[in-house]
Amino acid sequence: MAPPMPLRPFSRLLAPARLPSAASGRSKFYVRDPPNDKPNWLKVGLAFGTSGFLWFHLIKQHNEDILEYKRRNGLE
Repeated sequence: MAPPMPLRPFSRLLAPARLPSAASGRSKFYVRDPPNDKPNWLKVGLAFGTSGFLWFHLIKQHNEDILEYKRRNGLE
């Protein structure tokens, strides 16, 4: 006996998963390891440059915040 009409769409969710056929089961993309013998120096420079800029900005902002705190609380 088939499930009642309102339960029919939900019965598909409860059905066991089917594995795809062998032809379509393969990945369409081939993932390979990046070459480690030739680093991408542009990306390395951008990464270190961005990190350095963010640290510089963070320390500068922290020092400004400390001076503002001292000024507001009369500690200077």
